[in-house]
Formats: sequence, C-alpha cells, structure tokens
Amino acid sequence: MMQREGTSARNSALSPFDVVRCARDIILNEADALRLVSENIPADFNAAVELIIGCRGAVIVTGMGKAGWIGRKVSASFSSTGTRSHVMHPAEAFHGDLGCIGTGDIVLAFSNSGETSEVIQILPSLQKMGTTVIAVTSNARSTLATSADLILDYPKSPEAGHLGLAPSTSTSVMLAIGDALALVASQQRAFRDIDFAKFHPGGSLGRQLSTVDEIMRPLTACRLATETETVRDIYVQNKSEGRRVGVILIVDDSGRLSGLFTDSDLARLLECQKESGFDGPIREVMTPGPITVVTGSKSTIAVETLACRNLSELPVVDSVGKPVGLIDITDVVGMIPSN
Repeated sequence: MMQREGTSARNSALSPFDVVRCARDIILNEADALRLVSENIPADFNAAVELIIGCRGAVIVTGMGKAGWIGRKVSASFSSTGTRSHVMHPAEAFHGDLGCIGTGDIVLAFSNSGETSEVIQILPSLQKMGTTVIAVTSNARSTLATSADLILDYPKSPEAGHLGLAPSTSTSVMLAIGDALALVASQQRAFRDIDFAKFHPGGSLGRQLSTVDEIMRPLTACRLATETETVRDIYVQNKSEGRRVGVILIVDDSGRLSGLFTDSDLARLLECQKESGFDGPIREVMTPGPITVVTGSKSTIAVETLACRNLSELPVVDSVGKPVGLIDITDVVGMIPSN
C-alpha cells in the first residue's frame, strides 16, 4: 500500500517536551543574535541617524523576500514616529518604480548577504540619480555594502531552527536595527506623544493618545443652566438633541461652572418628598465645586478620574473654568481598566 504523503513526518513528530525545547532554543538563538548586535552597534549608526534627521525627502526602504517584509515594518515605524517613509520593491523598481524616488530621498536597503540580485541590480541607477544609500547587511564586503554611502553591518549569526536556513536571526537583527534607527531619530527630533497621536487616531492606541476634546460631548449636546433657574423650569424647558445627558451643568453669572445637578439628585428630591426644592434656585440643591478636567488634557486622565472617583459624568472646562463639554461614562467605558 502506498504511503500517504506526510505520514513519515507524523511518525517522527516531536514530543510535547521537545516542542517546547525547540521553541525555547529558537527564541534564545534570536535573543543571542540581538544581544550580540547590541554590543556591536554599527560604526556608521550615528551618521545614519543624522542623515535621516536631515533628510529633506523620504526614507525609501527596500529589500527582497523576508528582508523586504522587515523593510515594510521598518518603513511603517518611520512613518508613525515622524520620518516620512515609503516602501519600494526592488524588482518593481527595476521595471519603472525607481520613479518613486525624489530629490532628497534616502534609500535604506536590507540584504543579509549583501548580494541579493534584485537589490544589486538597482544600485547603478541609484548612483546615477545621486541617491544616498544606507545598507543594512551582515557582509561589510558585499556588493551592496561597498556601493553604499553608509553601512550598518551586524555580526553574522546562524539562522535558528533545525535546518538553519529560514531567515530568523538575521531578520530579527534587521528589524532591531531598523527600529533603533526610527526611534532614535524620533527622539532626536523631540517627537512627542501628542505628535504620535496624530498618526494613530484609530483603535485602543488612538483612544489612549486622544485628548478630552476628541471624546467629550460638546456643550451644544449638554444641558446648561444658571444658578438662579429653578429645577422645575430647567427640566420643563431644557432640552438637548440626541441622547440625553444625565446631568445639568450649572454656571454662575460669569459663565464659570459652579455646580452639577444630576438625574440622581432629582430622584433624591422626589424620594425625600422635598418638593419645595423644585421651585427654588437650583444652586440650593446642586452639588457645588464639581470635579472637572481641563480642555486639552489626555483622555486617559479623564478615564482615570471617572474610574477612581466613581463618577458617571466629568465636565470639561477651559482655562478660566467655563464649561466646554462633558464626558459621560458610557462614552469611555471601553477605555476603563478592568483592574
């Protein structure tokens, strides 16, 4: 009977213990390679950072195969941390995509061997264009390295795994060097978290980096009243579009926030049968001196305040204490830490 394809592989399958051991060995191999490069930072690293900071164009990242995928991630890291960057496939570049390179651009080329044919074939064109090339390679004597303006060479380490063939330690090192370039350049530029937030408006990261102004309900969507108005008149006349906010913002004669009156406060008046409170000035039954957050503050500050103070609403005020909006607990429930 003919043996099915894959039967031999199944018969020689690793035991659960060996699976864990192999996984640990692979990770340790890559960690050793990273440790080695951290102790041997390329001599041209400082010059490369200065070149990137002074770049008037964009950092064009190129590489083939696994190195190309690492390049895509590195380019994304540059873009998100203040350095304009694009990816250029070397094979496509040889057939017209070299046109994406402009005046003042820098090419960051990844090749472990430094002899990747698709990368090598575009070097003469880059030289004719006068484009600065930074090589990331393990071979300082390779064609790529000797043709580049700067060389970020790293110690060659064996690839991980039982075959020692698949790019693993080499791509880990390339990624680490690329990240180091992007993040050091970002720090040199004094790139701030508020700048980072501009490029990350979506997802949980975007919410964490947003300001209260981006997540608050604007004043037009809030219920606002003066201290002299009565509770009865406010609830009869004060209406807001959309979902009703469960709090009234009370302002004094100067327009500054002086207190809050919530639906819970209204319920307590009814429960205690204090009907006289409905027709007196709301300042007599409001909660004075409410906790607030200032416009422009990080949304995480507002979320922490809501969680730690066990609040349902948090007014947002300007520098002189005038209300500009409100953050409702239901709007940020997904941002509240679970513990």
